[in-house]
Amino acid sequence: MKIDYYARSGLSLGLIFLLSACSSKDEDASAEMDPETLAKVEALRAEVKEYYETKVSLPPELFEDLEAGRIEQEVVDARIAAGEFPRFFQFKSLEDLPADLVWEDGSDLPEIGSPDAVKGGTVYGTVQDFPRTLRTIGPDSNGSFRPFLLDYNSVPIAKLHPNTTEIGPNGQLYFPGIAKEWAIDKANQTVYVRIDPKASWSDGEPITADDYLFMFFFMHSKYIKAPWYNNAYNRYFKGITKFDDLTFSIRVSVDKPDFTSYVFSLNPRPEHFYGELGDDFPERYQWRFEPTTGPYVVEEEDIRKGESIVFTRQKDWWADDKRNYRHRFNYDKKRIQVVRDNAKAFEMFKKGELDAATISLPEYWYEKLPDDDPLVEDGYIKKAVFYNQRPRPPFGMWINTAKPLLDNKDIRLGIQYASNWDLVIEKYFRGDYQRLNHSSEGYGQFSNPEVKARKFSVEKALEYFAKAGFSERGPDGILVDGDGKKLSFGLTTGYTTLKDPLTIIKEEAAKAGLDLRLQILDNTAGFKLAQEKQHEIHFMAWSGFPEMYPRFWDFYHSLNAFEPDGSLKTQTNNLNSLAIPELDEMIETYRASTDVDEMIKLSHEMQLMLHEEAAFVPAFYIPFYRVGYWRWRKYPEDFNVMNSEAASEYSLSWMDVEEKKATLEALKRGDTFEKSIKIYDQYKED
Repeated sequence: MKIDYYARSGLSLGLIFLLSACSSKDEDASAEMDPETLAKVEALRAEVKEYYETKVSLPPELFEDLEAGRIEQEVVDARIAAGEFPRFFQFKSLEDLPADLVWEDGSDLPEIGSPDAVKGGTVYGTVQDFPRTLRTIGPDSNGSFRPFLLDYNSVPIAKLHPNTTEIGPNGQLYFPGIAKEWAIDKANQTVYVRIDPKASWSDGEPITADDYLFMFFFMHSKYIKAPWYNNAYNRYFKGITKFDDLTFSIRVSVDKPDFTSYVFSLNPRPEHFYGELGDDFPERYQWRFEPTTGPYVVEEEDIRKGESIVFTRQKDWWADDKRNYRHRFNYDKKRIQVVRDNAKAFEMFKKGELDAATISLPEYWYEKLPDDDPLVEDGYIKKAVFYNQRPRPPFGMWINTAKPLLDNKDIRLGIQYASNWDLVIEKYFRGDYQRLNHSSEGYGQFSNPEVKARKFSVEKALEYFAKAGFSERGPDGILVDGDGKKLSFGLTTGYTTLKDPLTIIKEEAAKAGLDLRLQILDNTAGFKLAQEKQHEIHFMAWSGFPEMYPRFWDFYHSLNAFEPDGSLKTQTNNLNSLAIPELDEMIETYRASTDVDEMIKLSHEMQLMLHEEAAFVPAFYIPFYRVGYWRWRKYPEDFNVMNSEAASEYSLSWMDVEEKKATLEALKRGDTFEKSIKIYDQYKED
């Protein structure tokens, strides 16, 4: 599931043993449990056992028919009882592995990270609001703090190499994470995985195939209160087979050019941690830190609610010496504190209380930290611009078509023409940013070059507003209809740093008779508002992942807009509340397609259809990020990897602790260093 951009940028004897027997650790833990908890744990074990024995793999088209209400559950149950479908969970031995598998491990790919990197030190960072949970799934988990817990910390089965766009015979190129090696059966869309024997959870428990079996139970479960994940883990996967504790295979249900990515990106779930999983999951696990596959952990005593959270690097992390991980995750501790005021956070940076700051906004790059700032001029703080290549986060105005008046396309078209983003880019962003044309830019031939954002035009805006019945201006210049109702909508955002450009949008819209009531929320509150579909128009961007082709089902399918009873469906990414049968049909064909040319054609057609629906006002994209950092912070010679969305994403930087001491002493004495302002444009697109 994509997250907010500012957020961020897993029936045989084997089954019986797994579910009826306990490890010595489980037995010791069970002995210490109170009767109520022990009963809960034993009930869950029985539930998991039954699920493994009975869960079947439904064909994608049948699953979609069931979810859409085109077939009754009773009919499907009868077909399941008749044995029509294969088991989702299967258990075999190593002798059952296909003899012709070709195992690979990505060892021929160049290593990322710098051999000059050293471990040590504490890095300080800020967030504008305290996370509502330490869970990485379920209510309130999909916010700006999640990358610290999951995206930037956990280790997937394998990781897409971030410095290449090359497509090999089996798709994009990966280096191993949890996997030691893998083998690919393209004909059956199956990936075979051998787990690195060193791989372990942060609590010391080994990572085994059982954690991937449990991952599917967990992600299918209604307990987690996450319908998007329930759908995805049913829709995209045919099943999992365990061969031994360290060997398993996963079958993907769609024959896509990049089907391996569905498997490689998976994160296991620690079966031993979720013994109390149940209906109270959101509350019970709200502040429990899940054992992680990654280097950093959160101890209970390091959580100061409302103030700060400290991440501590494990001393003997299992992947310390693993290729493509060994020169990363270099800080001993990461202290993330709440600073709600961006101006205060920036002042903390200039005082040396924070090691670095993202200064992509022109206000910060040109005015608050200009090239002639004494700290820059004297070499204490360095500045860098890094051009990246990746799908672009679609910054724009997401119109909720389920709200009154906004269900009228003429109103939406008027809003398009009344939104002067070109002026914002020219004046506020100083021409450094570029106009976004639609929400699926940056996907190469899958992006439709013919779809262009509408230019600001008061005349055209008034024309469309008049068609919707708003043709007269009130005393304040805002249009009203025949009943005197004002043309007014709430424009919300969780991006406090973008108050000024959104104010320009508000002022320009008024010229076309449109009143936009601007409301600036903190990031968590803003995203929650949109996820609960309470917004009228919400400004934000989804984080763009380096994928081969854009997604449409998540954002535009009617199943993510409305419940069967017609009520709005919350906690999904369809912020437009779009429900268009023709579009649904195209999305389903696109999802099922195995033909690249057909997918490209459908992608272009859907982008055009969405453009005509006018429910998203494209704003801008940023082809780079800009960073200011104190000279004791170090980066690799080429600064970062091609598809990074932020300087910290791949954890390649490190700290020279002695240089920090020397720099702060030099600052007191007035000593100076060589000025450093660098542009890294090796990945700049033409």
